[in-house]
Amino acid sequence: MSTHRAEIEDTYAEAFRSIYAEVLITARDRKWLDHALAACTGNASSTILCDCEAGLDRYVGPGGDKSFATPDGRPGAIVQFHVPRFRKDRIAALERSLLVRISQNVLTCPTAACFNLLDTEPYFKLGRKIAFFGDGHQFRDNRHGRNVWVIPILGGVFVLDRRFGFRDGLMGGNLWFMGRDLDAALLAAELGTSAVAKVPGVIMPFPGGIAASGSKTGSRYSFSIASTYEKFCPTLREKLGAHSGLPDGVGSIMEIIINGRDITAIVAATQAAIHAAVDTPGLVKISAGNYGGRLGKSFVYLHPDKQLA
Repeated sequence: MSTHRAEIEDTYAEAFRSIYAEVLITARDRKWLDHALAACTGNASSTILCDCEAGLDRYVGPGGDKSFATPDGRPGAIVQFHVPRFRKDRIAALERSLLVRISQNVLTCPTAACFNLLDTEPYFKLGRKIAFFGDGHQFRDNRHGRNVWVIPILGGVFVLDRRFGFRDGLMGGNLWFMGRDLDAALLAAELGTSAVAKVPGVIMPFPGGIAASGSKTGSRYSFSIASTYEKFCPTLREKLGAHSGLPDGVGSIMEIIINGRDITAIVAATQAAIHAAVDTPGLVKISAGNYGGRLGKSFVYLHPDKQLA
């Protein structure tokens, strides 16, 4: 049995506030549920240029977490959509993201339905806006004990809740897996994402849950708000010399970004990922990105005793 264990750096990830919506998508079976899920969370990896950051929290109902019963008894997926709170148009931006993604990617998916999971004030009258697709044939109803809109479509009907709530959340929890080479870094990150996926209340918005292009805030170009973190790029080690921040023996870094309902959920996900990946062969160090408190005020420490301090 290997005695290898990567160093866990005494540092923290710097999360920042968001507003988020949480919806439940259901479908006839997992095949069509996954099609709806993939479509409505597409192009939603980074707030740098995407309209939102979105991803799967967990599967529920038949084939998923059976402790969470879906309203219609079908397979379901809980999805989160986050917009940074520092955006001046954050409320309008989140509503627009939901409107576009539910109407274009969920309504269009065979057998899909969509329900709200946040009972909040204020809320979006999103069901009514999407229901206009019915061209006057849409109608209100009570189904599965919920107030819904029913929209006639070629495949039958599309059912969605009338109201969709939103509340404060967090974005930007992260972990860096520093490997001897690409294979080691990627394997560690894959083990980490598998562990995070089991933690309720969080999402990983990047492809497969992993970002190969960790960024820093700012750029030498005035039109860009973020850019590659050159200090940690392995191919720039010799060019940067003493200015490189890359530890000895590290040839590749993979990052997991974690958004969630609150700090408690992100801390739990962070620790789950660390425990799952720390013994990966070829993994040199686990670290995290932060900006000294300039981006966010919610610190997620890699050493759990610091979190309690």
